[in-house]
Amino acid sequence: MSYRKAMHKRIFGWLSLVTAMALNTPVQADLTFTSAPRDSAEKELQIYQPVVDLLTKATGQKVRFLHGDNFLVYQSEMRKGTYDIVFDGPHFVSWRMAKLQHVPLVKFPGNLVFVLAVKKDQARINGLKDMAGRTMCAFPPPNLATLSVQFEFDNPARQPMILESETFPQSYKNMVAGKCAGAILQKKLFDDLDKEKQLAKVLFTSKPYPNQAFSAGPKVTPEMRERIVKALLSPEGAAATQKMRDIYKAQSLAPATVEEFQGLGVLLRDVYGFGL
Repeated sequence: MSYRKAMHKRIFGWLSLVTAMALNTPVQADLTFTSAPRDSAEKELQIYQPVVDLLTKATGQKVRFLHGDNFLVYQSEMRKGTYDIVFDGPHFVSWRMAKLQHVPLVKFPGNLVFVLAVKKDQARINGLKDMAGRTMCAFPPPNLATLSVQFEFDNPARQPMILESETFPQSYKNMVAGKCAGAILQKKLFDDLDKEKQLAKVLFTSKPYPNQAFSAGPKVTPEMRERIVKALLSPEGAAATQKMRDIYKAQSLAPATVEEFQGLGVLLRDVYGFGL
C-alpha cells in the first residue's frame, strides 16, 4: 500500500471515529430547570417534564430537568449557578436575586404564615425565648417554616433544638404527645388541627411570606422571561403545571414581583454557604 493511500485510510478512520463519538455524545441542554428535591429523580421527572416541555417551547432553547438528588447537592449546585430556571421557596428566590441575578417570574398565589405552638399546659413556656434549649418538632433547615422561627434566635448559645418531622401534622401530633416542647406549622394547618381539641397555644406567628415561585437567571433573556411568564399563566401552562399544583394544593399561578421577594435571603444567614 502506498504512503498516500495509507494516510487516506488513517484519516478516514479518524474522521469516522470522531463522527461516531459526536453522534453518541448526549446533546447538552441550553438551559437547566430544577426544583427543591422532595422525591426521587424518576418521580420528580414525571411531575416536571410537562413544565420542561413548556419552558422549551416558550424559550426556543432546549431545557433539561436537573434533579438536585438531595439538599446538600441542590444547595451546592445552586451556589455555583448551575440552575437557570428554578422553582422553590421565597428565601431561595431572594438569595438568588441578590447573588445570581435571578428574577422572579410567577408564583403560587397567597402568602405563607407560620406559627410556633406549644401545649397549653406548658406553664414554663410563655414566650418565644423560653424555647431556647428546648426541642421543636419541625422540618430540618433550610425549610422556610423552620428558618422563620430560628431567625428570631440571634444568640448562638441559646437556640432551640430541632426534632425532625416529615409532615406538619406529625409535628403537631408529637408536640401534643409531649415528644417535643413546641411545633412549627403553617398557621392555616395549625388552626385546622387545633380547632376542635384546643390543646395548644401560639408563642410566635411569622410575618407573611410570598409563596413558592419560579425564578430565572442571567442566561434567560428578558424576552425569554416574558414568554415564560405568558406561557405559565396560559391555559397550556395550567395543564403543564397540573401535577405540581396538585401536590401543593395550588389552584393557579400568579405573576411575581421583585419587591415582594427582596430581603428574604437573610433567613438563610446560618445555612452554610448562603451568607449575604
